Amino acid sequence: MRKSIVAGNWKMNGNLAANAELVTGLLSTQSGNDNIDVLVCPPAVYIPQVAALLQGTRVALGAQNASAFEKGAYTGDISLSMLAEFDVQYVILGHSECRALFGEDDSQVASKFLAAVAAGVTPIVCIGETLEERQAGQTLDVVARQLRAVLDVADTVALAGTVIAYEPVWAIGTGLTATPEQAQEVHQALRALIAEYDAAAALKVRILYGGSVTADSAAQLFAQPDIDGGLVGGASLKAKDFLAICSAAAGASANG
Repeated sequence: MRKSIVAGNWKMNGNLAANAELVTGLLSTQSGNDNIDVLVCPPAVYIPQVAALLQGTRVALGAQNASAFEKGAYTGDISLSMLAEFDVQYVILGHSECRALFGEDDSQVASKFLAAVAAGVTPIVCIGETLEERQAGQTLDVVARQLRAVLDVADTVALAGTVIAYEPVWAIGTGLTATPEQAQEVHQALRALIAEYDAAAALKVRILYGGSVTADSAAQLFAQPDIDGGLVGGASLKAKDFLAICSAAAGASANG
């Protein structure tokens, strides 16, 4: 059975005081359920602060992005080895906002994936379609293209440990959420695609839903057989909401 995972993507939010309050609230009741993995991904500048706050707890630390390069003249970038020095265990790659705002393409995401694996940081590879692509019936083609870019460069070991996040672009920050059935259809197709490369790895890869997950929608989403948790945006900024989503994931994992 795959272990559920809930990742909080803080995006460009937070400050020293707010971060401390949020993490304290999370840890006050998050004793670390063995059924799930929980992590938070603060802005890079706050990684040292959050790393210190999480030290000795079961909540893991993630980053929101990273460079494909190890070092050099890449102003503004941060390498995976730098992040690893601060006990960063996960990194979000290919988020739709990075694809849209920074022009990241499939090949760049694949290069970052390889850098993450080399640094011993677990990649959370984001894929998803726009509203126009969904309306045109292109959803499965789009996500398959995005995922294949990574599958084509991954070896068996790296693939089995990778986390995939399906985040329909049209549902991010809009309040819209794919129905459990819509999300399951895509997750099932993604797992089938992974199986074409490695059937054993397909059973191990955790696939998250990342389109405006809320405390209200989490339980039904996580009850689907191929949804292994969530990549949570806005709701991860409120300890009560994030903990409710974690509880839903733990319940789904226990019932699975």
